[in-house]
Amino acid sequence: MAGGAREVLTLQLGHFAGFVGAHWWNQQDAALGRTNDAKELPGELCPDVLYRTGQTLHGQDTYTPRLILMDLKGSLSSLKQEGGLYRDKLDAAIAWQGKLTTHKEELCPKNPYLQDLLSAEGVLNSDDIWRVKSIPNGKGALPFTTCKMLTSPTPTEGSIRVWSDFLRVPLHPRSICMIHKYNHDGETGRLEAFGQGESILKEPGYLEELEDRLHFYVEECDYLQGFQILCDLHDGFSGVGAKTTELLQDEYSGRGIIAWGLLPAPYSLGEPQKNIYRLLNTAFGLVHLAAHSSLVCPLSLGGSLGLRPEPPVTFPHLHYDATMPFHCSAVLATALDTLTVPYRLRSSPVSMVHLADMLSFSGKKMVTAGATIPFPSSQSLPDTLMQLGGATPWTPLSACGNPSGTRCFAQSVVLRGIEGARHTSQLTPGTALPSPLHACATGEEVLAQYLQQQQPSAVSSSHLLLTPCKVVPPYPYLFSSSLSQQVESIPVFGALCSSSSLHQTLGGLAKELSRLDLRRWASFMAAGVEQDDLEEVLQELYSLAQCYQDSEGLMD
Repeated sequence: MAGGAREVLTLQLGHFAGFVGAHWWNQQDAALGRTNDAKELPGELCPDVLYRTGQTLHGQDTYTPRLILMDLKGSLSSLKQEGGLYRDKLDAAIAWQGKLTTHKEELCPKNPYLQDLLSAEGVLNSDDIWRVKSIPNGKGALPFTTCKMLTSPTPTEGSIRVWSDFLRVPLHPRSICMIHKYNHDGETGRLEAFGQGESILKEPGYLEELEDRLHFYVEECDYLQGFQILCDLHDGFSGVGAKTTELLQDEYSGRGIIAWGLLPAPYSLGEPQKNIYRLLNTAFGLVHLAAHSSLVCPLSLGGSLGLRPEPPVTFPHLHYDATMPFHCSAVLATALDTLTVPYRLRSSPVSMVHLADMLSFSGKKMVTAGATIPFPSSQSLPDTLMQLGGATPWTPLSACGNPSGTRCFAQSVVLRGIEGARHTSQLTPGTALPSPLHACATGEEVLAQYLQQQQPSAVSSSHLLLTPCKVVPPYPYLFSSSLSQQVESIPVFGALCSSSSLHQTLGGLAKELSRLDLRRWASFMAAGVEQDDLEEVLQELYSLAQCYQDSEGLMD
């Protein structure tokens, strides 16, 4: 990889993970073109961490995500499993001279929004093959496949059914791994329980396919720093994630494994079986991910991990529909794009392993996430932070309740998108300083001192970037009327925290599990989970919860 990038392999497991991933890769794709304009900022983030170079059969260079994604039959819509970028057509007659039988499956209708968007850019031809555009990456060396910035309207609610309806990034043929045993749509044949997901990767066919794809991507890396996993927690993909992290830990010992456990919001009390399964899958998934990963972080716009639904979180300058996965996943992808900055930096990156070690000491392998989307940028940074006072500056994104009043043991904080002139005080010389923040000489000092004031005993790591987060179409327009109608990028303030709030959250999750009468949910157990497994999960939840005690009494 160019510049000795410390590569990361991304795995997306599940349909909501596909939604978050589609927005994530669209944002990465939009950011790739930043350095082509002389007026743009130099690249602070290294795209080679996430992307790989390759060639089509016609010898043209490509730049595609280093990605393996798993989803169910029916989730691809009009997207081909092998992608369309490489057009690897093999002539069957060369390998087989016998009689052939052709089975034709009805094609899914193409999403009209994405079709119009890509055709307008010239990246699709009449045969729906991705065209490869060669443009420099800022150094004039590496051409890659990319798309222009657009000002097209966002997709309508009715046009988005699955994540592939708005993914605008071409994928490598080895990226998509379909689980044909279960259906995405329909009332039957769904992947509902943890045990079902675990059993998928116990079957030789699926396990060998995953191992083959892992070897393909890993063996071409010069320095693989680790794996980031986007995994659905609410359904059977929690079991897929559990077996995947176990495989990665066994096969690639010493590499970082950061797992993002995803939960869509909200949910209804009127679906008892679905809610019980959600609780069980989440508990089993978190415990197993924590056992085999370097770091685990739940991500959700919901207010609770338990059975009692809480209102979704709110943002001062965002208006989103919590019932739409297209909206919820966009917000979470934006947070993720900021939270992962430390191990994607071009200069002085923090490796995944070191980031996890800093946050997960003393058995605290689970963290919470929070973000301010967008971060206000009309004033100087000292003025903005001073006006926040002692309040928690970010909205919680881990369904662990309000973090106000909780203790932070360690935190990794990223603020991006504030122009350099606003990093420090803009007061005229001789003016009385409103706060110690106004005396700081650099933006980095301002941010570090603010974090010290907020959590004096916490171990803190902070990064301040000029580069904002891209939110161009097909990102939905979620911003309040106080912002410009032509928003293409926004400042974001994000944090990963090892927080005492997890003491109550994990303990509460265990208590809810212990009250369940599993005789009523025999179908969950029949999927491959035994009573001893449940008892082990309960014990692990209580043990994890105790790691986050803050001078309180021991748990019941």
